[in-house]
Amino acid sequence: MRKLSRLQSIVMLVGAILMAAGAGCCAFLWQQKVFSWVFLAGSILFFAMQCQQKYEGDKLTIKRLRKIMTASGVFFVLAGLLMVDTAYGFLGHYMSYVTYVTYFFNKWVILVLAGAILQLYSTHRISNELQKD
Repeated sequence: MRKLSRLQSIVMLVGAILMAAGAGCCAFLWQQKVFSWVFLAGSILFFAMQCQQKYEGDKLTIKRLRKIMTASGVFFVLAGLLMVDTAYGFLGHYMSYVTYVTYFFNKWVILVLAGAILQLYSTHRISNELQKD
């Protein structure tokens, strides 16, 4: 795996902290309109820096795990978009209330959970695979 530079590592850490703060504050319904944007910005920073980590090797397992990690990052960004929608209700104007609540309202929680599980799994497995080499 290609190492991130010091600046890239700091940006990734800041993105992760913003994601944690945004998710926590939105989950506890504190300043949702502000912290939904904080989470979205953090998820974009985190995902962008994660995409900068490339694997130049030829092990198929690590390539597959990188794809899983990329899917996790996409889940985080989609969760940020749904979090902003939950705070502002943009999609609610285009459909009935029942449809909106059924399919979109507070569904960001599911995406954050799925992204976190995939992130933990792929990070742990990649580190184990790299230690074998």
